[in-house]
Amino acid sequence: MLSERIGHTFVNPDLLDLALRHRSWCSENGGVESNERLEFLGDAVLGVVVTDHLFRRAPDRSEGVLARNRSELVSSTALARFARALDLGDSLQLGKGESATGGREKSSILADALEAVIGAVFLDAGLSAAEAVILRVVGQQLDTVLAGDLTTDYKSQLQELSARDFGEVPAYRIREEGPEHEKRFAAEVVVDGEVCGSGDGHTKKAAEQAAARRALKRLMAHSDQSTSDAFVVGHDRNEHEVEEDHA
Repeated sequence: MLSERIGHTFVNPDLLDLALRHRSWCSENGGVESNERLEFLGDAVLGVVVTDHLFRRAPDRSEGVLARNRSELVSSTALARFARALDLGDSLQLGKGESATGGREKSSILADALEAVIGAVFLDAGLSAAEAVILRVVGQQLDTVLAGDLTTDYKSQLQELSARDFGEVPAYRIREEGPEHEKRFAAEVVVDGEVCGSGDGHTKKAAEQAAARRALKRLMAHSDQSTSDAFVVGHDRNEHEVEEDHA
């Protein structure tokens, strides 16, 4: 059972049931409440718990580094990976259409549902119980981040998404601009025959990472018909920061 996998027995099982209701199921079943409000709550609880642990366990790291570390743990891509490890998709209540089109494997749906489950635990038993579940789910990755062994790699994330959803790897087009001593690179990334993102940087790698980041944001929004920026916590980190991370 999912409650066993997350390590929490619900006093009120209806909260877990609510956390697993996608809006597509609700629209087919009389417009009952979906998990979106719980997702909103769970997102906040998750952010507080992860930020608190990073802040306390990495006292020498700057705000910018802590923000990037946090994004490794609470971005939609990371949450979807955690959700898959829990087999959360098998427990979701989806509408027939969403289920038929692979909704149980959609990163955006899985990430939202995991946040909703966290919100449900918080309502059921409070912050300490929610913290215990969060650390059970993300603890190993948190230790890796604190050890400095993890960096944001948008290209790898995009490749994983593209292979799963389209059965192909992304293709990058690179263009060089400027004189040799001040050369910049512009990149476009093509997924499923369409340019999904573009970016530039002082190196080819930085340009490709910037393009991949934009493509991820666009594909995630499209897959769940949402324009939320939650895919990359920290939202619009500017391209200079992306270049610095990956130059």
